[in-house]
Amino acid sequence: MADSERLELTLRRPWFGALLKPTVVFNGRGQPAQWGTGTWRVSADGQTQVSVFLYNRLWKFGQVDVLVTPGALTPLVYVAPLLPVGRGRLVAVPR
Repeated sequence: MADSERLELTLRRPWFGALLKPTVVFNGRGQPAQWGTGTWRVSADGQTQVSVFLYNRLWKFGQVDVLVTPGALTPLVYVAPLLPVGRGRLVAVPR
């Protein structure tokens, strides 16, 4: 990935998150992730599909997908669902 930009993504641990692991996927490729704020390289040439979900050894949940456009990157915050079922949210945070 010669031309790339950095995407800042904050993963907030839910109140029930002691045994949960977050997973971040960029264009179908899983990336190591942990709770807190991190940055990942994304393409500066085209859109990037970003997915985040949680798993707890039994099932996955809280999945959310978003398309990120180069040149308009704003920091994102992942917010897990209130219960260990359902969808999460990705919220754009203005700088």
